[in-house]
Amino acid sequence: MTIPLIVVDAFASEPFRGNPAAVCLLPAARGDRWMQSVAMEMNLSETAFVYPDGEHLRLRWMTPAVEVDLCGHATIAATHAIRELHALGTLPAEIAKHWNNGSIQFQSRSGQLTAESSAHGITLDFPATKVESATLPEGITQALGLKSEDLLFVGRSKFDYLLQVPSAAIVRALHPEMKQLAQLPVRGLIVTALGDESNHDFISRFFAPGAGVDEDPVTGSAHCALAPFWAPHFGRDTLFGYQASKRGGLVRMELSGSRVRLSGKAVTVSRGELLV
Repeated sequence: MTIPLIVVDAFASEPFRGNPAAVCLLPAARGDRWMQSVAMEMNLSETAFVYPDGEHLRLRWMTPAVEVDLCGHATIAATHAIRELHALGTLPAEIAKHWNNGSIQFQSRSGQLTAESSAHGITLDFPATKVESATLPEGITQALGLKSEDLLFVGRSKFDYLLQVPSAAIVRALHPEMKQLAQLPVRGLIVTALGDESNHDFISRFFAPGAGVDEDPVTGSAHCALAPFWAPHFGRDTLFGYQASKRGGLVRMELSGSRVRLSGKAVTVSRGELLV
């Protein structure tokens, strides 16, 4: 039995933009060490593993170094790959039965997640992540090349630190010292500011060297914190964020109570199979 392996650029409308993820569609669970080895071999910010788990469909995400609790772009990539293979008639039967009228549900370390085809590409229903005021560990401001007066807000979610700075220009110009950031006691660090172009409300970048990803191109799960953080500033629940990595990507967000609907387009770059 072959194991489909697909590489997808998520939060992108053309190849080589947005955030690439590998998608591995398994007929059954494999060992954690094997999955981590595949993620290391792919050497992308995330590899998504999808497999049947009883009556449910399990979704797990691994960086080249660790397993993470939540990943938006790899969930978009997995859903996009499933949708395409279903349309081609090559989606494995054990996964195809979970694809229901353009919608699919996954069980994950962050609970049940729903993904569906939409006018905006793929839309995810994710838990919103609350950000509370916090104190940044010593040395991190300097590691980012910032001054204390550049920090308009410092907060922490269950996953990351979030820093608001005065301008998009500061966000775009950051060149952090990754070794120091790797010492953070959280997954990563989000730096954000008001947007500077007409197609987005705010801008951000995301650094997670401690999780094996120096800078993530586009981070869906970070926008689960950015949406509730920025919504009061704009007085509305639909927002657009631009993640200003070298590849760049646009994320549409709809905040609804304790949930965030994240939307983005995706493009398949390659399809193949694992031989191990």
